[in-house]
Amino acid sequence: DTLVRDWGPIDIAPLAEAIARQESAAWNEHEQRQKDYEVHRQTHSIVLLFAGLDNWPTIEVLKMPGWERLSGVAVPLMDSIIARWYPPGGRIIRSMIARMPAGARIDPHRDSHPSFACGHRLHVPIETNPRVRFTVDGRPFNLQAGHVYEINNLKTHSVINKGPTDRTHLIFDYVPLDHEPGATAALPP
Repeated sequence: DTLVRDWGPIDIAPLAEAIARQESAAWNEHEQRQKDYEVHRQTHSIVLLFAGLDNWPTIEVLKMPGWERLSGVAVPLMDSIIARWYPPGGRIIRSMIARMPAGARIDPHRDSHPSFACGHRLHVPIETNPRVRFTVDGRPFNLQAGHVYEINNLKTHSVINKGPTDRTHLIFDYVPLDHEPGATAALPP
């Protein structure tokens, strides 16, 4: 029932530097999330891992274009987060760098696919500003850059960026081995 857990600070510098080197076209190379979900149309993302859920409860984890460019710095960061706060042996089923431009919003919604109930939704703010409000179940939160947050995305949540700069987060879903139907492996080969 916890809405947001602040797991504390983590070193984001290597990932922030790698994100800054991405070409502008990288933010639009995989727009499935923006096409499928109206609430995300004002966002952009560089997708590393995508959960294929067509055969639920089997989860097929697919490497996306961002994997080649960012996994070298993103995976060690995600692994260190998992090692500090979660049981070993699970896997990451989704991973992306999500950017919300200044002035954009994500309207209130819940993530309802059963796969979200199996795991932990983690946000690592890379770039933000004091005027970004992340609201979960009606409560506003100001997520600080360089911290790790677990978000209860089964509750209604929304984001508004009223600030002058973009908001960029690493977002990933970690599913412990004992919570995933048929799980036997960590990251895809």
